[in-house]
Amino acid sequence: MIHGRWGIEVSGVERHTIACIVDNEFGVLARVVGLFSGRGYNIESLTVAVVDVERELSRITLVTSGTRMIIEQIKAQLGRLVPIHQVIDLTDEGPHVERELALLRVESTGEKRAESLRIAEVFGARAVDSTQESLVFEITDTTDKLDSFIDHMGPLGLIEIARTGVVAIGRGAEVP
Repeated sequence: MIHGRWGIEVSGVERHTIACIVDNEFGVLARVVGLFSGRGYNIESLTVAVVDVERELSRITLVTSGTRMIIEQIKAQLGRLVPIHQVIDLTDEGPHVERELALLRVESTGEKRAESLRIAEVFGARAVDSTQESLVFEITDTTDKLDSFIDHMGPLGLIEIARTGVVAIGRGAEVP
C-alpha cells in the first residue's frame, strides 16, 4: 500500500524502480520527462549518468508509482522511444540494490552538536565538513533510511538538504 498525497492510502499503487539504457545525446532526457509529464505520471526520483563512453550510452534510473496497468503503460511507452535501447523494471526483475546519497547541513552549537554527531553515528552518516556554526553530514542508504535520518536531524536545526535520487542495480549474474 502506497501513501498518496497528504498521507492518504492509495490501494493498488506500486512503487517501481526502472532503469533505461539510452543513447547519450542531446534531448533524450527531455523526451523521457516529456513522456511522463504529457501523460500525468509522476517521477519521484531521477538520476542519469554515462555508463559506456565508447558506445555513448547513459543509464536513466527513475522511480515512479502507479497501478500495475499504469506501470506497464509507462514501460511500454518508454520502450517505444527511439533513443532507448533497454527498459528494465528492477522491481519486477527480482532482487536489486537501491541507494541514494544525501548531504545535510545542520546547526551545530552546544549540545545540538554532540546530539547531531551521535545520531549520525547511529545512522552510519559521516561529517564531511565542520564549522563553528554547522556540520555537513553525508549519508548513503535506502530512501527510507535517508528520510528517517532527515526526520531525526530536523529538530536539531536542519538548514539544508541535497539528495542525489535513487540509483539501483540488479543482484546476481542473471539480471539484465
